[in-house]
Amino acid sequence: MGKETLTLVFLLVSGLLCGSIVGEILGPWVPFLTKSKTITWSPAADLEILKYDLNFQVKLNLASIGGLALAFWIHRRIK
Repeated sequence: MGKETLTLVFLLVSGLLCGSIVGEILGPWVPFLTKSKTITWSPAADLEILKYDLNFQVKLNLASIGGLALAFWIHRRIK
């Protein structure tokens, strides 16, 4: 992966995290920001000599999507 890709991934994860924090802070005054949807992906395999079970979960709300959009906009501005 190139430097630009790593920068984009870092900014997007940071945007999701910051947006989620802002949503939790503003939640008592703007209640629709705390409504969230959970997306789960659980790949697993048992190959006799190798067995794995991974669980990925993303919890999205309106504020985290706003943080994601802001992070993408910042990436486009610094590119």
